[in-house]
Amino acid sequence: MPPSASPTSRRRNTELMLAEDVPSLGKQGEIVSVRTGYARNFLLPQGLATVATPHNKMMVEKHRARLADLAKKRLAELRKLADQVSKYSVTIEANANEEGHLYGSIGAPEISKQLKNAGFAIEPDMVRLDGPLKELAMYTVKIRMHEEVDTECKVWVVPTAAK
Repeated sequence: MPPSASPTSRRRNTELMLAEDVPSLGKQGEIVSVRTGYARNFLLPQGLATVATPHNKMMVEKHRARLADLAKKRLAELRKLADQVSKYSVTIEANANEEGHLYGSIGAPEISKQLKNAGFAIEPDMVRLDGPLKELAMYTVKIRMHEEVDTECKVWVVPTAAK
């Protein structure tokens, strides 16, 4: 071995593009440099990565641009839905005593169900309550549709109509 060639200089790295998220290596679409053996024996056979050719890089950039555009459209739709939900009030009937205390309680699933019945796609995990609603009253309930989209909805808890 010539004096200028050290054992580490013979080890080669391969540039790959990740097809899947790989823990402690990177996220899908990232370009990573890994040892040739790791690439040849694990990443490529498992389908976790592909060779980072200029064509593949260009396709990933187009895909990212398309995903960013879709995310913008989705965010605009959520903001529009949030505006509509903020103008809507939910009325929920519940059994209560004379002082106005409910025999049960109203939670996120009941509020979500009423909003779905009104045509709003609000899941129970989007409804943010400090605790269950236990009294007849009007409440302002926070709804988180996205990290960037929050809104509020009026919830009226009224006594069940007597038969």
